[in-house]
Amino acid sequence: MVATCVVVMGVSGAGKSTVAAELGTKLGAPYIDADDLHTQAAIDKMASGVPLTDQDRHPWLAKVAQVAATRARESERQECIVACSALRRIYRDTLRESLNARFVFLYLRLTPQVLAERLGHRESHFMHKNMLQSQLATLEEPTEDEKDVLVIDITGEMSREQVVHTSEAQLKALLR
Repeated sequence: MVATCVVVMGVSGAGKSTVAAELGTKLGAPYIDADDLHTQAAIDKMASGVPLTDQDRHPWLAKVAQVAATRARESERQECIVACSALRRIYRDTLRESLNARFVFLYLRLTPQVLAERLGHRESHFMHKNMLQSQLATLEEPTEDEKDVLVIDITGEMSREQVVHTSEAQLKALLR
């Protein structure tokens, strides 16, 4: 059995960590927040308002893939849930290329207006609030040929519980 890592992806403020943690609890799978795997230098860079480069992200994504695959293989269900931005296709491809696990993605889509509002209320996170535009500029929305990506549009009035329920149902269908 190949271990499966579900990556809840999107820009900062989309709710990745919240949704991923709740999915992990509901599915009985370990949860990993990829933000916890950044180097201190990367955290300091983002906290000062400087966006990460691809060179900054590559070793981080390799570490995310390695840690996630290991946690999934060690779990009873052979699954884990990961909160990770995975903004560009090349970043998703880096995770997909892991030889130790299958990676699938759950993209939480929101409008820039809703994201800006959410970030305005957010405290105690190293991601500088003014970096939303940089993240949106970096974002490459998943394309139709990325068959391992589920898109959940959460711009409307979906509650957190509805987002988690919808995500869980769609994941179960994809993972069959």
